[in-house]
Amino acid sequence: MLIFVKTNLYIAFFYTLGLGMISSLLFTACSDTDQPILDEKVSELPGMPEEGLHNFADVTAASGIDFVHNMGDDHLSNVIESVGGGCAFLDFNGNGYLDLYIANGSFHEQISSGERPRNLTGNALYENLGNGRFREVTDQARVGNTGYSMAVTVGDFNNNGYPDIYVSNHGPNVLYRNNGDGTFTDVTGRAGVAGDMSSVGAVWLDYNNNGWLDLYVANYVEFDPAFNLVYAPDGYPGPLNFSGQPDVLYRNNGDGTFTDVTEEMGVYNPSGRAMGVGAVDIFGNGYPDIIVANDAMANYVYRNDGGTKFEEVAMRSGVAFNRGGEATASMGVSFADYNGNGLVDFFISDASYNALYQNQGGGLFSDVSFPTGIAMASGQHVGWSAAFFDFDNDMSQDIYIVNGDLKHLYGQEDQLFQNVGDGMFREVSGEQGPYFREAMVGRGGCIGDYDNDGDLDVFIVNLNEEAVLLRNDVGNQNNWLLINLVGRESNRDGVGAKINVVTGGVTQTAWKTGGGQYISQNDPRIHFGLGDHEVVDQLEIIWPSGITQRLQDVRANQILTVEEQ
Repeated sequence: MLIFVKTNLYIAFFYTLGLGMISSLLFTACSDTDQPILDEKVSELPGMPEEGLHNFADVTAASGIDFVHNMGDDHLSNVIESVGGGCAFLDFNGNGYLDLYIANGSFHEQISSGERPRNLTGNALYENLGNGRFREVTDQARVGNTGYSMAVTVGDFNNNGYPDIYVSNHGPNVLYRNNGDGTFTDVTGRAGVAGDMSSVGAVWLDYNNNGWLDLYVANYVEFDPAFNLVYAPDGYPGPLNFSGQPDVLYRNNGDGTFTDVTEEMGVYNPSGRAMGVGAVDIFGNGYPDIIVANDAMANYVYRNDGGTKFEEVAMRSGVAFNRGGEATASMGVSFADYNGNGLVDFFISDASYNALYQNQGGGLFSDVSFPTGIAMASGQHVGWSAAFFDFDNDMSQDIYIVNGDLKHLYGQEDQLFQNVGDGMFREVSGEQGPYFREAMVGRGGCIGDYDNDGDLDVFIVNLNEEAVLLRNDVGNQNNWLLINLVGRESNRDGVGAKINVVTGGVTQTAWKTGGGQYISQNDPRIHFGLGDHEVVDQLEIIWPSGITQRLQDVRANQILTVEEQ
């Protein structure tokens, strides 16, 4: 069996003999010889903060990111204005560095007060220059949608090797096809994925494992701006005062078009008030299931029956309500194996105590937010975007929560919960740096290694305020591995793949997803903290196609691109 290896330091060919291997594995790493792109505006930016002063350093100004979210109004006056905006890390030009796409609000005749401004605000794309700096390239790339945008979801729907962008709006949504030359084309009409509702979350998934990414769009409420029948001393009428809207499942036809298969596949529910949505194989049959976080009502779990039909099983799975039996204002959903037993757990942020659902096996889940130490520390906040990530590379999954008031522009501090083992978490926000003492009106947030130094950084969108980029200065004191998947038989992004990493007798498991946490999307590469281990004993990838690939003795501290073989 031939294995070709290209790393940062050397190129080697070698043969490995043995019947235990499932298949050959081709993997490559980003080259240190890649030259960062320069820009004349870089010289005008302030200097980068010194490393090591804090665990997370606010590098927003120094990075060149000057995005300010605009909800189209001076104060929160309705549920729609409170939702946005999201963000996503993506490498849109394929140069190995993570760029940023950010969803913005705008003046909207139906929901905004005051007079329409002369110039409408729009979404923004920032290109990573490879030297810690960004420059805005929205106009050049042709992705400056000026609709009332909520969420960003990224996936290579046409399998051409370049990530495409789906924008969820209050009103028609937008699909931007990546042309591979630094520009995008709006193909929404031809693709047939516009809709015309109040879309919040969305997720890419290959529900039938045919090698093409399908799209699930989570829709919110039938907003009526004239409705003010209920006295709302806390701000404005809440979501229960409006009818819900059905979510939509689009099947990818493989020719640039999609077909609405919502009713056909059994996921039609006209009463839903969806905020966030995620897709992962939680029942272990090789097909992605769908989890929908609903606002002020029961959540949904759609079990995938071999790609032929879905069945809603949230109640009997223990996910419909939280530990207290409450239908909370659920926001987003994030997946990980936080306790190391090989089963996928998930975290649903909400306006109450948040819910950490531990997988008990057999399709059953238990909300363990209270016994794990999360509920009491987060109960005084409203959680929006939240994500599992190993911020200190110690081989355990921590949790970042973006917080902000629900009905007013009142700030709240973000929170970081460190996984301390034995199924417990400890809030360590106060130890991370000055930003965690600032009260912001947080909404969207994405996690990714924007500077390719091996630890995961954080980008936050704050409602009607400046966005923030936090550089992680502590994680790469430990070893790490980043894995970039390239599907062949499976979809090009490898969405739906399961990855096992065995190091020093400890197995870490991760799943490649096509979106998830509230209105935002993380680094498309799969990150593993390795502690003090310099070698991964075994790397195993189980692709959606059913193909399994294994590699022994993988060197730590590199970015691998793994092609399905």
